[in-house]
Amino acid sequence: MHVILGATGHIGSELSRLLLARGESVTVVSRSEDKLQPFKRAGADVAPVDVRDVKALRAVLKRGQRLFLLNPPAPPTSDTDREERASLGAILEALEGVELERIVAASTFGAQAGEHLGDLGVLHEMEQALARQEVPVSIVRGAYYFTNWDMALQSAAEEGVVQTFFPPDFRLPMVAPRDLAVVAAALLTVPEARPGLFQVEGPRRYSPADVATACAEALGRPVTVESVPRARWVETFRGLGFSPMAAESYARMTAATVDGTFPEPGSTLHGRTALEDYVAERCSGAPASPAHQP
Repeated sequence: MHVILGATGHIGSELSRLLLARGESVTVVSRSEDKLQPFKRAGADVAPVDVRDVKALRAVLKRGQRLFLLNPPAPPTSDTDREERASLGAILEALEGVELERIVAASTFGAQAGEHLGDLGVLHEMEQALARQEVPVSIVRGAYYFTNWDMALQSAAEEGVVQTFFPPDFRLPMVAPRDLAVVAAALLTVPEARPGLFQVEGPRRYSPADVATACAEALGRPVTVESVPRARWVETFRGLGFSPMAAESYARMTAATVDGTFPEPGSTLHGRTALEDYVAERCSGAPASPAHQP
């Protein structure tokens, strides 16, 4: 039995569908019972559990042999670092005394130690904590999600502008969540556990200018890039409804991304879904290609 935390998110939902299509036994976990119903109809066991409920989560984990761990994101209206650390702490506590065959955990490129670095700091702490577990752990570090551009795609369609916090020509690794799900599914189902770090990105690296070009091709009209100056990052996040603490964290996370370094492309796994395919899919609903498996 596979237990999927974060089953109703971008990666977890794709992963659950992949495993169910292969005939695997799956328990999907989410605090939203309504969101679990499509998975129940597809043949999954469902567990409407909040990961902060340690006792209830531990009971679900004990029913499984293999776990996909995704620490749920906190709403940006909250202190996201504090809330995500609290969720992570509850999950780690729930794992105590649970005998699993393996864990596959979702992390991110650039995970690093530090306060108020958003996911970069929280997921680094998760990686370090899981490394102390006796069970074999595979860490899937995903590049910048294509889905992070969804609001920009909407503004491109409505206003002809891709809005971004990155410089227009800044090239960074990006990936489709479904490609991360394919890698996670492979790591969960291979005969022998494959502990270690698996860094996954798309076929090539892209810039905001590439996003605008893809939008223009999909929409059939010009699309430009509007880049928010660094001095206005916090102000802009606040204008989007972020709490003061979340705005500071997201600004610091953005700076760490812009100022940091990425792994060499030859050291990463590459999914097949191209940015152009994802943008076209969002505009037309046509499915994009699946990813390579590890």
